Amino acid sequence: MITPDDKDWTWVLAQTCPECGFDASACSHTDVAGLIRANAADWQALHAEGRIAAGRPDDQTWSSLEYACHVRDVFARFDQRMGLMLDEDDPLFPNWDQDATAVEERYDEQDPAVVIADLEVNAAAIAARLDGIEGEQWERPGRRSDGSSFTLASLSRYLIHDPIHHIWDVTR
Repeated sequence: MITPDDKDWTWVLAQTCPECGFDASACSHTDVAGLIRANAADWQALHAEGRIAAGRPDDQTWSSLEYACHVRDVFARFDQRMGLMLDEDDPLFPNWDQDATAVEERYDEQDPAVVIADLEVNAAAIAARLDGIEGEQWERPGRRSDGSSFTLASLSRYLIHDPIHHIWDVTR
């Protein structure tokens, strides 16, 4: 699984993902808010089709419900990170162990309807935050716990790959 805390993340911004086909290098940071809204609609459509459910297909692959929980939390986590970047000078983001969160929060036992509703709320919040970023604010920096540095522009483009990729994970 490709996740927002991968050690070698730079390829995500530089080339087409060989699995899902998303190309962040061809995506403007100003397009990300709209892509987030579209992604939330995709998750809602999958839920309406009954495709968000518990039960892993194998020990190594998350269930569609776990992916939806993860995307819900990605939207919230990145909204928090972007808020820090706007409020502080070059903040260091707290570490996030996504696999531990999935286990601790019992992703595979959550109610799909609640998860999708929360995903939509979180998507709307981060999209609204992105809509409010202007001019030089896009260049404000922030760092992950591994030292990787982003600007708001690069973090937004990096972020959008994850939920798009996970739609691919669920629909392939």
